[in-house]
Amino acid sequence: GALGSLGHHPPSIPWLPVPPVSTTGGCTPHPPIAGPLGSALSTRFGARPVAMAGGFLSGLGLFLGAFATHMTHLYLSVGLLAGLGWALVFTPSLGTVGRYFAARRALATGLVVSGASVSGLALGPLVPLLLETYGWRGALLLLAAISFNLVAAGALLRPMPIAGESPGPPKDRPGLVRLLRHGPFLRYALAFVLVDAGYYVPFVHGEAHAHEVGCDEHRAGLVMAAMAAVDGGGRVAAGWLAGRPATPLLRHLFAWVVLTGLTLLLLPLGTSFGGLLALALAYGFCAGALVPLQFAGVAEVVGTGRLVHAIGLMQMFESFGSLLGAPFAGWLRDVTGNYTISFLVAGAFLLAGSLLILTLPGSCTSQGGGSKEGSPTLAPDGPEPPPVPSD
Repeated sequence: GALGSLGHHPPSIPWLPVPPVSTTGGCTPHPPIAGPLGSALSTRFGARPVAMAGGFLSGLGLFLGAFATHMTHLYLSVGLLAGLGWALVFTPSLGTVGRYFAARRALATGLVVSGASVSGLALGPLVPLLLETYGWRGALLLLAAISFNLVAAGALLRPMPIAGESPGPPKDRPGLVRLLRHGPFLRYALAFVLVDAGYYVPFVHGEAHAHEVGCDEHRAGLVMAAMAAVDGGGRVAAGWLAGRPATPLLRHLFAWVVLTGLTLLLLPLGTSFGGLLALALAYGFCAGALVPLQFAGVAEVVGTGRLVHAIGLMQMFESFGSLLGAPFAGWLRDVTGNYTISFLVAGAFLLAGSLLILTLPGSCTSQGGGSKEGSPTLAPDGPEPPPVPSD
C-alpha cells in the first residue's frame, strides 16, 4: 500500500494498483496461515529465533521486491515473503509479552502495540518523500533496511519457559487441536471475525467518504491523519484503565467494542469537515483502545499456557473478517450511491461481536486488569508462570 501513496506507478509495471497507505497502526497484513505457523514454530524453537527469522524474511521480501519486473513478483516478495516475516515477528513477540507481564498484561500490550501507530504516522510522510527522491525501487530498498532491524529487535526477546516445561523440544503439542475444540475460545475468535469485518472500513474508505461530503484533498488527509494520531493514545489509555482492579478485563473489552461500533454508526452524520473530524477522532481513539485488550483478553479465555497458540489461531480466523469487510463496504457504496449503509453495516458487525464477548465466562467473573488468568476452561501445558520481579 505504501508504494501507491503518491499514485506513482513503477515504470516497468505500469498497471501496479495504488491502494492508500494505512496509518492506522493495525496489524500488518499477512497470509492467514502465518499466525498458527508462527505459534507452532515459537513453541518448538522459542520466540527469539522465530522473531529473528521473521525479521530477516520481512527485509528480504522488500529487498527482492525492489527488483520486481512483474506484478506476480511483488505478490510473492512483498505480499507473501515479507508478510510471512512480519507474522513470524508479531505472533511470538506479542505472546512473549502476554506471558511475561502477568499482573499488568493489558498495559504492557497497549504500550507494545502503540508502536505500530507511531511507525504508521512516521511512514505516512516518509514514504512519499522516499518515492520522490529515490523512486519506488529505492524506497523499497530503504524500507527493507528498516525491516532488517527486526532481527536485532527479535534478539532482545527474553526467553521465559513456563515452570515445569522440559528444556528440550516438546514431544507432544496438541495445543492448536485442543483450541479448535475449546468453546469459549472459538466464540472469542468469532467475535473478532465480526469486529474486524467492520473495524477497518473507516480506515479504508474514510478518505473517499470525506471527499463525498465535500472535503478537499488536504482536509480529507487531515481527517485520516487525526484518526491515526489518536489511535496510539487509545491503546495506551485502554491498557492503563484495564489495570484498575474493579472491573473484569473482558468487560473493559466489551465496552470499548460497543463504543467503537456506536461511533462507527454515527460517522454518516459527519456531513461537514468539523463534524467528520470530531467523529474521526472519536472513532480512532475507541478503535485503538480495543486492540491491546483484544490480545490481553486471550489469556483470560485460555490461560497463558496456550497464549501463543491462541493468538496465532485468532489471527488466522479474524483475517477473513478483515479481508472481506472493506470490499463488502465498497460494494454497498456502489449499490447505494453513498457510504451511509456501509458504515451502518460495519458498526452492526462490531456490535454483534460485542454480544459474543458477553457470552464468555471471564466477562463477568474474572478480576480486572489481567491480575489473574481469569477462569479459562482449557488447561495449559504446564503450571502458570511464576511472578516476575521486574513486572
